[in-house]
Amino acid sequence: MLTVNTILFPTDFSQGSERALDSALALAQEFGAELHMLHAVVLHTDDPNDPTHHFPDAEEIRERLERTADLRMESGIAGRAADGLPVVQSHRRGMSVAPTILEHALEIDPDLIVMSTHGRRGLENVLLGSVTEEIVRFANCPVLTVRSGEGPSAFPSTAPILVPVDFSEHSRQALALARDIASTFGASIHALHVFERPIHPEIYLGGMPLDSPDFHTVEGSLREALETFARETPGPEVATSLHLVEGRAVPAILEFVQDYEVGLVVIATHGLTGLAHVLLGSVSEKVVRRATCPVLSVKAFGKNLLG
Repeated sequence: MLTVNTILFPTDFSQGSERALDSALALAQEFGAELHMLHAVVLHTDDPNDPTHHFPDAEEIRERLERTADLRMESGIAGRAADGLPVVQSHRRGMSVAPTILEHALEIDPDLIVMSTHGRRGLENVLLGSVTEEIVRFANCPVLTVRSGEGPSAFPSTAPILVPVDFSEHSRQALALARDIASTFGASIHALHVFERPIHPEIYLGGMPLDSPDFHTVEGSLREALETFARETPGPEVATSLHLVEGRAVPAILEFVQDYEVGLVVIATHGLTGLAHVLLGSVSEKVVRRATCPVLSVKAFGKNLLG
């Protein structure tokens, strides 16, 4: 069953972070989890001794930013957090945003990190998309990302859950987790395998294309393998639809999200290579960056939300 005791919510006070906060608060309330709000205080590294620059005292700036962060975190949850919901507010100094967040995560050992995927630069230390991707890559727990701007941001919801499947054990963990999430919140699941035919330079065979399998040739065996994979994956019984498509992994996943009005993507961050068509970490990061719905990245290492 799902176990979430501690949630870390890094905030840059951008509009995107406000959208992510809704999900963080809803999940904390659903599981009775302790919510940790964190703002990373990071200054530019320009040399203050350079006579062409005239900066105020760096310590004074940091203290001012920390006071502002405290006030904005308090105002951000005022009237939004349920009575009795434990919320810990903190700020942490660092040289750059992502390592600062990761250091804090190591200290509090959260079960889940919830954050926005976009922001902007400036003294407000907003979280850039690249920062989020670094957290997804290196955090020791699952990461729920909510895209800023337009698109569905509410999670949890009863909207369908999409699980890209590459037949690796990592994607099996993702499907097992998705089943518990779907059972908890009354959602259905779409399990999707994308057949991506490898493209090789013709020079590999002296100008002749390599003889790689055609999708229609292997479609039957792939469907059988997907049915077996779903049947053998543990978890509660929930409505699950199986899908096979041919194409490039990232565009196919993103198109599926739009066509089926997906409310959450649960994706493994690592896979394997070969005919099974794996979802490499880079694919996961591109889905995190471009998906219009929330994305839950399941780690191939570290914590799992299934207790």
